[in-house]
Amino acid sequence: MATPADSVPVYTAAHPPTPGSDELRARIPGWGADLDPEDRPSVPKLRHDLDSGAHWDFPDRQAETTPREKSIEHRFLTPVFGTAQPLRGLSGAVRRAAYRYSEGRAAHWLILLLGDRIDVLESRILAALSGRPDRMIAELGLRAEITRGGRRSRWGRGRTDVQHMWMDPVLVAGPWLVLGAVVARLVRRRRGRR
Repeated sequence: MATPADSVPVYTAAHPPTPGSDELRARIPGWGADLDPEDRPSVPKLRHDLDSGAHWDFPDRQAETTPREKSIEHRFLTPVFGTAQPLRGLSGAVRRAAYRYSEGRAAHWLILLLGDRIDVLESRILAALSGRPDRMIAELGLRAEITRGGRRSRWGRGRTDVQHMWMDPVLVAGPWLVLGAVVARLVRRRRGRR
């Protein structure tokens, strides 16, 4: 690739001197817009002397009817928070434990992921006990693969899900198989005690 005669390649020992702000501003439209506050397009948003129209200095706080988990980085809960999915069971205890760690640590997020996996297992157990278990065959989409041209839509099209398709049945059926093995073992133990 040819370069103009007056320019020097940047990534060499003969690196040209860094141009000044005025030269860069003249050459590149909008360069340095964040340096001088008067040049910033968002300055009105950054000013605190304008009337915002808000009737409060701090928003009214939502009532905390049940204890909520809160990040250790914050002094108090946000003024508004979600209450649609309260923590419950073992998954709730695991999620509460995650908030003992900073959000900047991997432990916080890994424990939250563990809590989500436990919640899925708890939900499946409750669904099975209530007489409405998950429909594994329907959830896998096996029927649609056969009747709706699944093979034709996957191969030869460059789809990335083909690479992990082999493990999908394991991920969906695996927890059920583990749960079945645990239940079978418990039943055998109980029969052995009798």
